[in-house]
Amino acid sequence: MKKYQIQSTPFVVPTTDGKLIEEHHGRVATQNEAISIAHMVAPPHWSEPFQTPEFEEYTYIISGKKQFIIEGETLVLEAGQSIRIAENTRVQYSNPFDEVCEYISVCRPAFDFTKVHREE
Repeated sequence: MKKYQIQSTPFVVPTTDGKLIEEHHGRVATQNEAISIAHMVAPPHWSEPFQTPEFEEYTYIISGKKQFIIEGETLVLEAGQSIRIAENTRVQYSNPFDEVCEYISVCRPAFDFTKVHREE
C-alpha cells in the first residue's frame, strides 16, 4: 500500500451562491475525518451567514481580499496572509469587494456541514 495519495479530481461541492469549493482532501473527497483541504473562489459581493463551527479553520489568501467578522471584530486579509480561527468561534466570511477572492481553507477535524452551525 502506498504511503501517499495524489488528488487530481477534487470533489466540487454544489453551491447556490456562485462560490467554487473544491475539496481535495476531507470527509467527502478522500473519506478523511481528521482534516479537510479545499480550494475556494469567492465571487465579488459574496457572503455566508454567521456560523459557529465545531472545528478550527485555517485560511490562506491566494489573491483578492476576504472579510472576516470574528466575535464582533472585522478583519480583512489580503493575498499572502493567513489566519487560524479556533473551533466554537462565531464568524462570518464574506467578499464584499469588487474582485474575486481565491483562497485555501483547511479545517481540523474535517469540514462537516452538520457541525458548522450556520445562523439562518
